[in-house]
Amino acid sequence: MKYHFKVRKEGSGYWAGGIELKGCLTEADTKSDLQKNLEEVLNLYLDEPGSSKVIFPLPKKSVKGENIITVECDEKIAFALLLRQWRLKQRLTQRKAAEKLGYKNLYAYQKLENSKTANPTLATLSK
Repeated sequence: MKYHFKVRKEGSGYWAGGIELKGCLTEADTKSDLQKNLEEVLNLYLDEPGSSKVIFPLPKKSVKGENIITVECDEKIAFALLLRQWRLKQRLTQRKAAEKLGYKNLYAYQKLENSKTANPTLATLSK
């Protein structure tokens, strides 16, 4: 999952703000430091706890304009985010989502909504 950021030069440094994620901002002295900061801030911004009810906008396929860069989200954070958003859009509790996916153990499902413990197998992804 790749989000887009608009980069601006200000004084001797740079700052960037998320196009899809309006409150996701960072700054740095160099472009290479800005890129590192963007990866960190994007992952921190999207890494919500499983109890969160926030539904973030998904990234656009492409964004036109000057000084636009894309930043890839960590795959575990992306998976946990997409699973949680699916559950919230379906208006399911974690228990109901676990049942719908064939999990007998709620904890096994909850691990998938947590980016620190999400490690889905191919069988899980096919569900």
